[in-house]
Amino acid sequence: MEKVECLIIGSGPAGYTAAIYAARADLKVVMYQGMEPGGQLMITTEVENYPGFPNGVQGPEMMELFKKQAERFNVDIRSGMATKVDFNTYPLKVWIEDKEIEAESVIVSTGASAKWLGLPSELRLRSNAGGVSACAVCDGFFYRGQEVAIVGAGDTACEEASYLAKICKKVTMIVRKDHFRASKTMVHRVTNTPNIEILFNTETEEILGENVVTGARFKNNVTNETFEIPITGFFVAIGHVPNTQIFKGFLDMDELGYLKVIPGSTKTNIKGVFVSGDAQDKVYRQAITAAGTGCMAALDAERFLAELHAGNVDDSI
Repeated sequence: MEKVECLIIGSGPAGYTAAIYAARADLKVVMYQGMEPGGQLMITTEVENYPGFPNGVQGPEMMELFKKQAERFNVDIRSGMATKVDFNTYPLKVWIEDKEIEAESVIVSTGASAKWLGLPSELRLRSNAGGVSACAVCDGFFYRGQEVAIVGAGDTACEEASYLAKICKKVTMIVRKDHFRASKTMVHRVTNTPNIEILFNTETEEILGENVVTGARFKNNVTNETFEIPITGFFVAIGHVPNTQIFKGFLDMDELGYLKVIPGSTKTNIKGVFVSGDAQDKVYRQAITAAGTGCMAALDAERFLAELHAGNVDDSI
């Protein structure tokens, strides 16, 4: 059985930042990249709101720079996905596929995955930067002065529609039912924004365009009428799913699966386990906030291990 001082699960901005800070603190760090090496930025086109890149940077390029910086400090970066944990004993146990690892500390940076509609055209135009996005704050700037559509009925959809309305010529909201799920405040905001049009009882049949979005075909699920709208950007805001399933029963989480931390820290309810990034953040979900919590998790882990090695921490759970 391999024994690891600091095990990082996940390799987005949170995981890499945690790895850089932990390694610079002379911890022996092993990172497993997970099912989405590099995280959600690997499917993002140009990133213009991350400090230090005055001309912007492609998402995959930025994650490659994160990786190179971690490698510079001798972080052991490996392919593989955590499939099971046992946090009932100490040292902590994590399985990477069939391989069992004992860890003195674990930093969870597994992130969250956007929910998608599941359309083939959505996947095609998302994967090649064709105009489909799950983050208006990240990508809305590229559609300044243009007409876009956004799918969703909750607070997030309303918030992102309001954001887009400030920079786009027109925003069409696609709502599957005859009502919103959002709070009254958010509903009031979008219904009173002149350049937001709301289509209730409407579902997306197809996103149009070969290489870039040129429009979308919709269907009214009451009348069965189909119609097309010319747009250049298509945003999906139907929620995210935190990648935290394997921690159920060990780490405290909310009803949606986001991991809970002790306020003012990245500490979980299990000693030696820390969490950073979108696995615990359902509010901001930005690369820079994820990186910030990655730094915090590394510092928390460093302090925990210093106390442990000094004999000041009970090594029983």
